[in-house]
Amino acid sequence: MQVAVVGAGVIGVCTAYFLAEAGHEVVIVERRNNVAEEASFGDAGLLSYDSAMPLALPGMPRVLLSGLRKPASPLFFRRLLDPALWRWIRRWRGECEAGRYRRNHERMLRLSLYSRELMQALREQHQLDYEQNAGCLRLLRSERDMQLMQSVLQFLGEQGIAHSLVDAGTARKIEPALHPDTPLAGGLYFPQDESGNCPLFARQMRQLAQAMGVEFHFGSEVRAIRQAERGVSLHIGEQEFPAEAVVLASGADSARLLAPLGIQLPLQRVRSAAVTAPIRNFEAAPDAALFDDAYQVAITRMDKRVRVAGTLEFGARNEGGALREAALHTLFKVAEDWFPQACNYNNASLWSGTGLMLPDGPPVIGATAARGVFVNLGHGAQGWTMAAGAAKLVADIVSMRDTGIDTEGLTPARYS
Repeated sequence: MQVAVVGAGVIGVCTAYFLAEAGHEVVIVERRNNVAEEASFGDAGLLSYDSAMPLALPGMPRVLLSGLRKPASPLFFRRLLDPALWRWIRRWRGECEAGRYRRNHERMLRLSLYSRELMQALREQHQLDYEQNAGCLRLLRSERDMQLMQSVLQFLGEQGIAHSLVDAGTARKIEPALHPDTPLAGGLYFPQDESGNCPLFARQMRQLAQAMGVEFHFGSEVRAIRQAERGVSLHIGEQEFPAEAVVLASGADSARLLAPLGIQLPLQRVRSAAVTAPIRNFEAAPDAALFDDAYQVAITRMDKRVRVAGTLEFGARNEGGALREAALHTLFKVAEDWFPQACNYNNASLWSGTGLMLPDGPPVIGATAARGVFVNLGHGAQGWTMAAGAAKLVADIVSMRDTGIDTEGLTPARYS
């Protein structure tokens, strides 16, 4: 079929690759001038295959909301009086119930493990090198952080996921460069997780997709999608372009395109931020990847640079604008707490971008109620982790093939 993919972030590029592999004629339409120039550009760099979990954990609302009173907070609200935002938050809080958390975690884990299998195959087949490192250590600063992980630990044990709950001393042996004066209760180590450079990977996937015949149209913003007699039509500027099917991997812009088609999904725009600094003292820099649970911030080593990324700003309306000072304060605090001598953070490059999050955690992948319209949306902070698996799933669904894993709870049907 002739299939258009809207969005050339890591999700869209992977989607195009697997659609082309399935034999379709594929075009990517992207409003920016290259791949991975929005949310994927500042991706934290984590490939959290084993540690992917929903934000809706039992006890998490109390932890996050209590952090609002602190100078460095993981959570910010842009439009406090927006009724739609508070409806989403109430729905998210409902998903923190223990039974719902376990269901959502299982769905995310199913997809992330499938994605790891596909990523390993891609890396071996195409000899990809995207500055990858092995292992991820979740830093638990306090006993409260340790307690919050209890339901997670029980679930991981039942699922047979490789992990270790370690004390502070062992955590510092895993990552010797951690600053000794920063309080640490322990850590949760995932030896099979990875980290790397997401934009670099997206550019490599672009080259592979182009070699398979995928056409990239940059600087082209889709204004509307309408159903047509033989599929759909994409309205770009003053022109219409036909396709037999379209896959929306358009991130934060997706709700605007879906609403006229009568498709309503509980997608919430969430802005995150990142700082990336060149390493000046390699002995004081991290070896691989870490995640600070208290502040919801990732720290990853990317060759000769360190990236510190995270925070959650709800209610963001656009991708532009100045970085929120409070978010930068949180990121710099986490960096200085753990690796104060690693980089000159005053010379760091700054970034912010907006993605989409669903209240329960897993993305939505597959066919919508509108004929010929498919989605691959709502991955939250796990976009790169789930990119390959989600792309292969949607390609198989478009192709009306059997999927590699059960799609229960991963399609738009869970919101119908």
